[in-house]
Amino acid sequence: MSRSLALSKPLSIFPRISPSTKIQTLNPQQFTDINFNNRSNINNSTFNPETFFTSLLDRSTCRRHLNQIHSQIIVTGFQFNGFVVTKFIHVGSNFGEISYARKVFGEFPEPYVFLWNAIIRGYSKENMVSEAIMLYTRMQNTGVGPDCFTLPHVLKACGGAAAFEVGRAVHAQIFRRGFEADGFVQNGLVAVYAKCGRIDNAGMVFEGLGDRTVVSWTSIISAYAQNGQPVEALRIFKNMRSYGLQPDWITLVSVISAYVDIEDLGQGESCHSCVIKMGLDCEPDSRIALVTLYAKCGNIMVAKLLFDEMETCNVIMWNIMISGFAKNSCCDEAIVLFERMLSKNVKPDSVTVCSTILACAQLGSLEEAKKMGGYIDQSEFKTDVFVNSALIDMYAKCGSVELAREVFDQTKTKDIVVWSSMIVGYGLHGKAHEAINLFRLMKQAGVCPNDVTFIGLLTACNHAGLVEEGWRIFNSMKDYNIEPRHQHYACVVDLLGRAGCLDRAYDFVKKMPIKPGVSVWGALLSSSRIYRHVAPGEYSAEHLFSLDPYNTGHYVQLSNLYASVRMWSGVARVRVLMKERGLAKDMGCSMMEINGKLHVFRMGDVSHPRSDEIFKEHKRLDARLKEAGLVADTESALHDLSYEDKEESICNHSERLAIVYGLISTPSGTTLRITKNLRACVNCHAAIKLISRLEYQEIVVRDANRFHHFKNGECSCGDYW
Repeated sequence: MSRSLALSKPLSIFPRISPSTKIQTLNPQQFTDINFNNRSNINNSTFNPETFFTSLLDRSTCRRHLNQIHSQIIVTGFQFNGFVVTKFIHVGSNFGEISYARKVFGEFPEPYVFLWNAIIRGYSKENMVSEAIMLYTRMQNTGVGPDCFTLPHVLKACGGAAAFEVGRAVHAQIFRRGFEADGFVQNGLVAVYAKCGRIDNAGMVFEGLGDRTVVSWTSIISAYAQNGQPVEALRIFKNMRSYGLQPDWITLVSVISAYVDIEDLGQGESCHSCVIKMGLDCEPDSRIALVTLYAKCGNIMVAKLLFDEMETCNVIMWNIMISGFAKNSCCDEAIVLFERMLSKNVKPDSVTVCSTILACAQLGSLEEAKKMGGYIDQSEFKTDVFVNSALIDMYAKCGSVELAREVFDQTKTKDIVVWSSMIVGYGLHGKAHEAINLFRLMKQAGVCPNDVTFIGLLTACNHAGLVEEGWRIFNSMKDYNIEPRHQHYACVVDLLGRAGCLDRAYDFVKKMPIKPGVSVWGALLSSSRIYRHVAPGEYSAEHLFSLDPYNTGHYVQLSNLYASVRMWSGVARVRVLMKERGLAKDMGCSMMEINGKLHVFRMGDVSHPRSDEIFKEHKRLDARLKEAGLVADTESALHDLSYEDKEESICNHSERLAIVYGLISTPSGTTLRITKNLRACVNCHAAIKLISRLEYQEIVVRDANRFHHFKNGECSCGDYW
């Protein structure tokens, strides 16, 4: 059998190699026509095997080439030539054939440091960090000491495995062997400490560097940026610039990431200019950092422009854009982009899927939620715990706690996130007893609650008016060593306040161990408005105007409180204050999806194509409501919109128009699902209860606070919201 390295038809004669032959410049035709049958040529004194095999290895492109070259190395007796074997290991590693490279390495008797370096580098390059560290240990056990080329690869492996103790041991060896002045080694140390979260150690290594190159500065800047200290990263970058050093693209990526963390779009745009001037704007990592900057800082259209300019986008870039749209309340765009990603045969990962699920949850469309759930059922993410947690949250926020429970029950491995998602879902729908029962099952399953679990439980108790049960749950947090956060305190204040225990709620706020925030004072103001207690309401508003001066909701709450007790001078003062600060009251808006199309309504809206039909049916329905005994409370209308103080305006609230459109656009018995941006008013709440009985229709309304399930003249909130 002919042993040939030929990739096409082999020649029967081995090409004559003379001393003047330059093997390094073999062209591809020479490579494919080499034949090893005539071994006398290889043994010729003019033949240089190292140069010859190196040239062939440099021109190899696949595993088959490596097989052929390896065969000839063995046949010609050069399998123990260290230079040739080292080159073979390097090339094999570069092809991703690390197992093959390891096999060749294992056949070499007593390998010296260059061979060890080659194989350790290969494993480190393939991110097989445990194997790299294990080989380094084995190398020393055989009596071979590392050199300056060994250590950077070992340090990279330690960083990849977050092996702090191993990295510290390597650091000690660096001192013992005299490599503490080697810049590459020291930069590797900075990186390994940073990846292990030991930023102080990284800083100490950097401070000890005598000759700081751009790589050194970049290493420490990246270390601080990646460990949640963006301000320190930017301070060091400023120092670097003061030395007159020009940043490279890696430096700029880290600096842009730091500006993203502190949400400084202005300085980030300055870095963008620098990237363009340096001609790095098309470099993939730079583009990813820039898209992230604009997406997370709210300039989603610029992010989309940069995204669209790229010919090909990897899954990371798609994730940034989908997540950016979702977090900037561009839910439709996020879903469309996900569909576009699938159409381009780009395989999503769990981050992509979770971001799209978040967009569906924010949109509130049960139809879109079901589509997303159907996709998950047919995908590899069906058993993914994080994805299932997101699905539970999505279904709950889209109005179907039943579908959320189905996903929960089908999830085999339930961690604390899965349990908490379901408990929070029950809380959102005011199903306190279901939430508490699930909490008991969770404890029986041996799962320890976290702070989110208690937010769900307290919210459930709040919406159901279970004051003492909620108080007991709040006090039990210390049994699990969980420190209450502002959200927990706000839930308790809301729980006490909505139950009419305003004095108790006020005392609770005064005794809080942390400074009350916006959510706490907002809960107290809301309760004061409900029960028309002016003093605690004014006190809460005073703090809110200081902490959150441009939130119109606080001013409206106080104005409605004054109006409810006919303190018109107070109403006037609030209006003047709003005008001085350039604030306008939010307009009530309700949305409903029918046959895949989203319909938006505002108070008295006549812009809808079917507005004539809507108002005709509205008039008929209003007459039926009056016949059934509904009486409008014009005073309560003030708590929503100050100018809705007439009966006609009350009847034209956005959710009422949405319901009427749903009645004339869907078959009888269809569940109507509406999302409103403000809290439902007393009049609309009473009217919708009656409509559900008169029309034999189930209606689900998601307002700013919670879900209301109307059926047979009753609401799931029990008139407690």
